[in-house]
Amino acid sequence: MILINLLPHREAARKRRREMFYASLGASAFAGAMIAGGIYLWYAAQISEQQNRNLVLTTEIKKLEAQIKDIATLQSEIAALRARQQAVEDLQSDRNVPVHLLNELVTQLPDGVYLTSMRQSNNVVAVTGVAQSNERVSELLRNLSTGSARITRPELVEIVASSVTLSPRDQRRVANFSMRMTLLRASEAQKAAAAASAASAAAAPASSAPAVVSAAPAVAAASARK
Repeated sequence: MILINLLPHREAARKRRREMFYASLGASAFAGAMIAGGIYLWYAAQISEQQNRNLVLTTEIKKLEAQIKDIATLQSEIAALRARQQAVEDLQSDRNVPVHLLNELVTQLPDGVYLTSMRQSNNVVAVTGVAQSNERVSELLRNLSTGSARITRPELVEIVASSVTLSPRDQRRVANFSMRMTLLRASEAQKAAAAASAASAAAAPASSAPAVVSAAPAVAAASARK
């Protein structure tokens, strides 16, 4: 027997395809939503974890800033204590400064020169005096420049020619002068002495080398005469 399908099979197939398309579209949308939700949750977890890290870092930074302030305060206190210690040491060493100053002036003062006044302001000493001639003043400046371990940078401020009456018939020409100099502290004098000794020790080998070289021709000449 022959069976004849009188139903609209094409429309049924089209309907089935439409339903399958909608079902696949819904499944794709659901899968996309699940994937997007998973990505969102992963990023949210990462952001939360990073925020927790930032909070921990902020707390530690505040602690370090407080410690740094404490260290800066300690450093300022240490610097103040060192300054006080240096001031006390300078005061102790400056007790003997007038003695050293007078000793140096007596040692370096040439004949024909005497001092009339002396004034000290901090480390600067101003002196006035009378000399027999300008050469005596120059000699005093040279002695203070090269031969004193406590006095440095002597400068002539003024020199004026005048006359002194020794007797009614005896008048002599003299030079009234004023100069200033810098007085070294004990620590500065020790540093200057150490630098001078180091410079002399370094210059000693250089000065002894030419003597050895010059002695060689004399030895050769003596051997030739023998």
